[in-house]
Amino acid sequence: LGCYGQTKIKTPELDKMASQGMRFTHFYTGCPVCAPSRCVLMTGKHMGHATVRANPGGVSLQAGDVTLAQVLQKAGYTCGGFGKWGIADLDTPGVPEKHGFSRFFGYYHQVHAQSYYPEYLIDTGRKVPLPGNAGTFEKKPATKPGTTFSAQRIFDEMKAWLRANSAKPFFCYAPWTIPHGKPEIPADDPAWLLYRDKPWNLDTRIHAAFVSMADRFVGETIALLEELGVAGNTLVFFSSDNGAASRYEGELDSAGGLRGKKTSMYEGGIRIPLLVKLPGRIPAKTTSDLPVYFPDILPTVAEFTGTQNLLPPHLDGLSFAPEITGQRKLPRNRPMYWEWNEAHFALPYKVRMQACRRGKWKITRDNVAQPWELYDLSTDPGESKDLAASQPKLVAELDQWVRANRVDPPEQIDPPRPNGQKWR
Repeated sequence: LGCYGQTKIKTPELDKMASQGMRFTHFYTGCPVCAPSRCVLMTGKHMGHATVRANPGGVSLQAGDVTLAQVLQKAGYTCGGFGKWGIADLDTPGVPEKHGFSRFFGYYHQVHAQSYYPEYLIDTGRKVPLPGNAGTFEKKPATKPGTTFSAQRIFDEMKAWLRANSAKPFFCYAPWTIPHGKPEIPADDPAWLLYRDKPWNLDTRIHAAFVSMADRFVGETIALLEELGVAGNTLVFFSSDNGAASRYEGELDSAGGLRGKKTSMYEGGIRIPLLVKLPGRIPAKTTSDLPVYFPDILPTVAEFTGTQNLLPPHLDGLSFAPEITGQRKLPRNRPMYWEWNEAHFALPYKVRMQACRRGKWKITRDNVAQPWELYDLSTDPGESKDLAASQPKLVAELDQWVRANRVDPPEQIDPPRPNGQKWR
């Protein structure tokens, strides 16, 4: 994003949002891939306690998991979701309608969400055919007369839902799919026209267009909140589910000076944007270097909405509402934890990658059979100098914390699918 130093992609609406609220410089996802990351976001439990830790696409939340939407629903909020759920397939215990959402429109299975011209989307458990779509993929911008571009349809459904529900307390979860999956975009979309003639690889141009499309959607969403008269009382977060899927070296340099990318435990795989806006409560043009991550969103929203008494027990997240509102600075040295599987879509789940950050220090390893690496992020955000050999006591202390703060997950099951399909 421009507000984080990007110069090639235009993100005026998100840059404006950053100027109207707080921008975080040390915010982290829950996991370097999407499905486990979304489980962490929804449940407030880090990857040592989250129930979804594998990423084949259909692994389901447990029936006993309590989500952000469930907490707010108990307090009288109407909850809608629009985009990619990613933590359950149809007819499993983890579908959004069983976890606090009265409406969810988009994709359930995360592999289904890799297509922008699918044959159908899902509306709260019911398949909705998309006219003209055959689920085919052409790696080029195409107008495709008579077809339905899923990202726009999902966004339109979200806006209609906001219009219908803005007169009462609402929670709108907008996990849009852009940019994600297949690089396919309508040839006449204004975002594509911004980059069509750039001297970049085709994937790079489409990625840039998707980012600008997401920026446009954010601007239209905030404008709609203003039109409906609720912008002054609506807390808005903007973030991502993992680091850059590709670094686009020499073109967009999407990871900046950070090491790694999506699927990596280095900063480029897990450090992500966070913008937060609430007029009158969150000071404009402010920046925070507080290290926070996805488990913290649930308790933070609960504090803003006065629903702390409805939170489930044993959360790993901590509210950072006092930091956002400028009431007081919070401690910078609490531990944060991440882990991931042996391979992107592999089952059974077997922890392979791990990382833990406490204050300026971070330990990480690509394989649990290997020794930890140690980095001082205050002087080496690019993680270029491993200090583990010179700080054995610190490494052992952080390793002990990791061992004491993780358990193995329940069995990770990708449910059976009919006729050999990849999703239900």
